[in-house]
Amino acid sequence: MYDIIIIGAGPSGLTACIYSCLANKKVLVLEKETYGGQILKTNKVRNYPGFENISGYDFATNLYNQAKNLGPDIKFEEVLRINNGEIKKVITKNNTYEAKAIIIASGSTTRKLPIAGIEKFDGKGISYCATCDGNFYKGKDVAVVGGGNTAIDEALYLSDICNKVYIVYRRKEFSFNSINLEKLKERKNVSFILNSNVVSVNGEDKLESIIAEDVDTKEKTTLEINGLFVAIGSVPVSDICNDIIDTNESGYIKASEDCKTNIDGIFVCGDIREKQVRQLTTACSDGTTASINACKYIATKK
Repeated sequence: MYDIIIIGAGPSGLTACIYSCLANKKVLVLEKETYGGQILKTNKVRNYPGFENISGYDFATNLYNQAKNLGPDIKFEEVLRINNGEIKKVITKNNTYEAKAIIIASGSTTRKLPIAGIEKFDGKGISYCATCDGNFYKGKDVAVVGGGNTAIDEALYLSDICNKVYIVYRRKEFSFNSINLEKLKERKNVSFILNSNVVSVNGEDKLESIIAEDVDTKEKTTLEINGLFVAIGSVPVSDICNDIIDTNESGYIKASEDCKTNIDGIFVCGDIREKQVRQLTTACSDGTTASINACKYIATKK
């Protein structure tokens, strides 16, 4: 029997773990892959207070070690579902665990391009993480599809090591401005293909080219590239609980700033929560709030 089970070991889940352990609670953290979540894909973290410049990997590792040293149980198992009751149950592929309260911090996963047959190129030219796989394309030609901050950061990183970087974005202009976007516009090995969608990926055993189609004219442009990095947003990992917990039409769990779901004793934090801003700072803030309210909930049940 645990006091609190935390599902997910990203920044929000690990922050919730730290606060829960410091409150002297018996804690179990369940993670299906590896610690760190989406921040592992970030080359440099420059917007977290107190860290002027730290890699996403180092930040995640420091946070993981800080949480682990407080003595929780951390197990790398995939959660299949949650059962509600006075005592909550979390069912994984291998075990069933019980707790007084649950904090869902399962985060989100990278959105896939809606192109038939694209799966055959996963790991063979298509990647979802430049800092993870960029070095495989050193000196080669690549493309990044997407127009958000993540896409810009990925392209900037790749422009330092690749021969040519194309940015394919479905809108005519970017909806924001940033230091990295301005830097990217100054790179001579970077070309912007705006108002266009990737409609085809081609190759035999590995990716050899993509076709970008103009949204208005339908004119098609073939780009001969070695790698395509997809950065078109994320989708929530909420299928483990959306049969009992209220979610919005996109699958994000409904909860206000108190991180309480519609089920007593089940809380949510991080990117999985319905909210306007998804940043590293807000993820950690959620983890703090969810833990404090979970501890308060447990206290009321004594």
